[in-house]
Amino acid sequence: MRILVVEDDAEIGAAIRGRLSRLGHAVDLEMDGGVANNLLAVETFDLVVLDVMLPTLDGFAILRNLRAAGNTTPLLLLTARSAIDDRVSGLALGADDYLVKPFDYREFEARVQALLRRGSGQAHDLIRLGSLVIDRTNRLAECDRKPLPLSRQEFALLEILASRPQRVFSKEELLTLLFNFDKEPSANAVEQYVTRVRKKLQGAGVEIRTVRGVGYQIATL
Repeated sequence: MRILVVEDDAEIGAAIRGRLSRLGHAVDLEMDGGVANNLLAVETFDLVVLDVMLPTLDGFAILRNLRAAGNTTPLLLLTARSAIDDRVSGLALGADDYLVKPFDYREFEARVQALLRRGSGQAHDLIRLGSLVIDRTNRLAECDRKPLPLSRQEFALLEILASRPQRVFSKEELLTLLFNFDKEPSANAVEQYVTRVRKKLQGAGVEIRTVRGVGYQIATL
């Protein structure tokens, strides 16, 4: 999934980015509120992790602008403020959840997974398609109770497709969801990953279909 982290503390930002990247997400990090606000006006993300105290434009203003524009992207608010009024204000403006600094990164990851799950319409972290089971919490997949050997990027591709099995994803969408701004994948990167995952799904009763001229969709046989 593609996640935007807006955090002006370099150490915290790097730690969050590292943890989310290790989970297989494409993570973009911005440290300036104004830049993040402009980015959210033109780019699509599956989740926004937003600090309140930011240079140029604070998190409350970014959140207000986001929701005023009709953008319903799940948002986790990070704040060093412990006052209840501040937390209530964030939720009233449209934040989906919040964490008060300092926080435990295990709790942070759990809240991120819950928001991503909610955003994709999943009731829990297990996705089942035929004999394919995807454990989003532990980043594991299996077919017929046998582990599927997937790289981090391969798992991310499978998770994206399986979380919305009725949807056809264009190659451009998948490029955006799989890679952050720091990486410049080749034009055929998605095709390469689709080919690899297809081979590993053989015999699973599930396939990645090519919808000619549109993109890719996962479906049971």
